[in-house]
Amino acid sequence: MQKQAIVLTMAEGRKIIAQNKKAHFNYSIEDSIECGIALEGTEVKSVKMGNVSFADSFALIENGEVWVQNFHIAEYAFSSVFNHNPDRKKKLLLHREEIKRLQRKVDEKGYTLIPLDFYLKNGRVKLTLGVCKGKKLFDKRADIKERDVKRDLAREFRKGLQD
Repeated sequence: MQKQAIVLTMAEGRKIIAQNKKAHFNYSIEDSIECGIALEGTEVKSVKMGNVSFADSFALIENGEVWVQNFHIAEYAFSSVFNHNPDRKKKLLLHREEIKRLQRKVDEKGYTLIPLDFYLKNGRVKLTLGVCKGKKLFDKRADIKERDVKRDLAREFRKGLQD
């Protein structure tokens, strides 16, 4: 389980708990939507402590409802025997029209729903859900090459400023 840094963005009132950096590398993100998540009491306390892991998680649309799977929220350490199941699937809270729009996108070949980041907004737990398409190997190589070129340019620019 990964413990990630908690970042507070004052302008928006958002406190980022975790980001799915793997999603940006493995998928091209076409669209994103903010949605709430239905959690139990001990899950909320555990989330506020930052005990979440969702590197391999994805969302499915079943019977007009959106569910997130492979989303691990560790058990709350200070709880009694009435703790939550850390690997249960969690329901996402969206409007019916938004679910229909997502269903149309996912029905297209190659698209999937991936959680991008997990944060607190005005005291409520929120999740950004991305409509993503998987990248091919050559796309990933192109991204790595582009990142290396940018890094080299920045290094040369800094070196030029110091001289």
